[in-house]
Amino acid sequence: MNILVLGRGKTGTLVAEVAEQRGHKVTAWGAAENPAGAALTQERLAEFDVVIDFTTPTAVLENIGAVARAGKNMVVGTTGWQTELEWAHHLADSNGIGFLYGSNFSVGVNLFFEIAETAASAQRLGYTAAITERHHTQKKDAPSGTAVTIQKVLGGGDGNLPEITSIREGDTVGTHVIFLDSPYDSMMLVHDAKSRLGFAEGAVRGAEWLQGKRGFYEFKDIFRELK
Repeated sequence: MNILVLGRGKTGTLVAEVAEQRGHKVTAWGAAENPAGAALTQERLAEFDVVIDFTTPTAVLENIGAVARAGKNMVVGTTGWQTELEWAHHLADSNGIGFLYGSNFSVGVNLFFEIAETAASAQRLGYTAAITERHHTQKKDAPSGTAVTIQKVLGGGDGNLPEITSIREGDTVGTHVIFLDSPYDSMMLVHDAKSRLGFAEGAVRGAEWLQGKRGFYEFKDIFRELK
């Protein structure tokens, strides 16, 4: 595939490297090449098969709008914009594109979501739940999109959302901890990312999965189909 990566940060750079290693042609644009989404015209996007976005919560919405209107498939790993999911879903459908997003593109984290879903029953059995997430100081959103997803999973749709504590320090890649406590015992479930490569590889494999598809997808629902 011919892939355009938006974002020259730590994860975006790794996405470009992983895509090249997997045999794809890659172009990467940072904010300087794409101010306020202005470079994402139909003409300039004509050569690309898919756009992968790892930018910022303030930049991603303009990028989504421009890529959808250009009729190109898109993978969004940026977090902090998910209050606009309904809008993005409508854009994807109305422009006939394939759109894949996720609060986290690590396969391990998405397995962790399933573990959290199993653990959600603990609250109905008298346990108190809490979440702590730790990331590097450059991360723009707090709490993390991953922590918000875990919170929703643990809440089980009944509105009983556990508290999230966010910590920003050093160059921490990403650690998420679920605490479950009762008068009789306690449990702690941990996912600790060793590097950003897991996020990058998941995003590229997600883009490969999306090739030739139309529709609106969340990574946690399709990650088992990756090749």
